[in-house]
Amino acid sequence: MTETVERPDGPPDPVQHLFQIATGYIFSIALYLVADAGVADHLGSGPRPVADLARATGKNEDALYRVMRVLASAGVFTEVSPRTFALTPPAEFLQKTHPQSARDMMFFIADPFHFRAYADLDESLKTGRPAGEKTVGMPVFEYFAKNPAYSEIFNRAMTMMSAAVIPAALEAYDFGGIGVLVDVAGGHGEVLMSILRKYPQMRGVLMDVDHVLAGAAPRLAAAGLTDRVQTVPGDFFKAVPAGGDAYIMKHIIHDWDDERATVILKNIHRALDGKRGGKVILLEAVVPPGNVPDLSKVADIEMMVLPGGRERTAEEFRALLDGAGFRVTSITPTKSPLAVIEAVVK
Repeated sequence: MTETVERPDGPPDPVQHLFQIATGYIFSIALYLVADAGVADHLGSGPRPVADLARATGKNEDALYRVMRVLASAGVFTEVSPRTFALTPPAEFLQKTHPQSARDMMFFIADPFHFRAYADLDESLKTGRPAGEKTVGMPVFEYFAKNPAYSEIFNRAMTMMSAAVIPAALEAYDFGGIGVLVDVAGGHGEVLMSILRKYPQMRGVLMDVDHVLAGAAPRLAAAGLTDRVQTVPGDFFKAVPAGGDAYIMKHIIHDWDDERATVILKNIHRALDGKRGGKVILLEAVVPPGNVPDLSKVADIEMMVLPGGRERTAEEFRALLDGAGFRVTSITPTKSPLAVIEAVVK
């Protein structure tokens, strides 16, 4: 007979609350490992005993059961009968074949690289500098460029993030009237391609560094958009391509502190050259005030530890863009974690 432990309703026990936060790294690495093993894919056709999952993934049965059990306690997977697991809605997004799969993002954000970087978090607390630079001995984007395999993990995660947020942006914001849209640091082109598909009269320019653009070429070709998109390698701290009616950046400005973000925005302002109606469009999280739980407040620590950037409030975005010669005309929430921030040349 299984004894059921009754827990009284009410606020969580304060000590258990602390333990839940303190042990978060256990859930993180467990999530990474089951995503890497493809456990969710093996559950796509229905519940399976952990013995089957262990054979299919090459894992130890007892250890896999214990890892699955702790993830099930957090709502990722469910133990439908003793030692038999099924997908839950969050677990469905770990499947490679899910149309909105989050696997690549989980594979990046919960990976051992992050564990090493966050072990150095005190470096940021003491100095305000990115702890990741101490971890790898160089700025993290330089590290990505020198480590192609890890750079590919990062780029796949960013492409996945784009695929998840751009439908919500397209639903909430009207990109009509833009003749040429320049995607600055657009990665593999997911954002730009999605916008061009909806607006067939629009043309695009995709700017990023060479090794990233190499991954964009086959995606543009497969989408049939090669003739509508010009790819331009470059360094946005030096210049961005001229000739755009609007310049878009998704999750780029948050990578940088105010000084460096202003350099990027001023380069866009310079490229617009006073064009009437010229605008910059940012897809970024907007930090809410007070104690409201929000992913942006967690992502802000990621920005502090790795690239040295920050998430910003609405007021901070207005001040940042104003200092670069733009006036914010709208901040449009979406059904994703990111808002669409539009600013025009003053």
